[in-house]
Amino acid sequence: MGANLQAETIQELEGILQGVTLARDLVNEPLNRLNAIQFAERMAAAGEEAGFHTDILDLARIEALRMGGLIAVNLGSPEPPTFTIMEYKPEGAKNERPYVLVGKGVVFDTGGLSLKPTPNSMDMMKCDMAGGAAVTGVLYALAKNKIPLHVIGLVPATDNRPGGLAFVPGDVLEMHSGLTVEVLNTDAEGRLLLADALSFARKYDPELVFDIATLTGSAARAVGKEGLVAMGTAGDERMLQLKQAGNRTHERIVELPLWDEYAEHIKSDIADINNLGKAEAGAISAGKFLERFIEGTPWIHLDIAGPAFLTAPDSYRGKGGTGTSVRLLYDFLKSTY
Repeated sequence: MGANLQAETIQELEGILQGVTLARDLVNEPLNRLNAIQFAERMAAAGEEAGFHTDILDLARIEALRMGGLIAVNLGSPEPPTFTIMEYKPEGAKNERPYVLVGKGVVFDTGGLSLKPTPNSMDMMKCDMAGGAAVTGVLYALAKNKIPLHVIGLVPATDNRPGGLAFVPGDVLEMHSGLTVEVLNTDAEGRLLLADALSFARKYDPELVFDIATLTGSAARAVGKEGLVAMGTAGDERMLQLKQAGNRTHERIVELPLWDEYAEHIKSDIADINNLGKAEAGAISAGKFLERFIEGTPWIHLDIAGPAFLTAPDSYRGKGGTGTSVRLLYDFLKSTY
């Protein structure tokens, strides 16, 4: 019996490792090999291999859903956006209501018209879809290991370029939720995609929603590559469970507050909110922005800007994409039943 248990453990670790490796491989792909359509196709291929269902929404369906954030970020691109829905729903799932994972899928981020500097910034922006890659890796590992949980992954994907009819500072967007957003900086684009996806996630009446994103330099400056920044509305008990999973997997969580006062940072004179906070507490104002689109649903935001992509090897994490948060979320979700 001990040998069987050991074999099962090794097999489970293999499934997790495959999920992490998949996420790393996706992050390391350059834009000319992984645009939004190719990213969606890779997610569908992962589903076929591991055993989860994938539905890819094209531009027409995205427009029909009035996803104003995703559409706006895509305006400067010659290539269309995608919105991928991955669903793993095994027979005998332990949860009545699904867990929903939302991943930022910006396949390359120039900053748009608010153009990034190249050195140590734009040159690494093939990694700006690391949240979407992590969601794919988690679904893959869960399905491979036949974990009895109903989990849905949502990945809005596009590149952010300054071409053509690119959205500009001063534009006002109407989002999927109906809220309006004043654009003050086109490089604060990830939250626009995530906002539409979080609003869409509410239709599933989820048990808990996570979003995972390389969202802010502020988070990276706060905790470096050593940790993940987290905040949310899921309550102290769930956040403690996540921190414990982080300690077990060495993908550790630093929780930041979402106090009401931070709402002042994203007030707009002409829209419901704006997409850029102040110089201080940038990671928090980004979280505060997202909170407006998932009100009434338990939610945790993970800003993985620090550890998602490394320029030098760090212990067990090699250079490049790390697959960060795959093991964390797998461990957390498994611990819920």
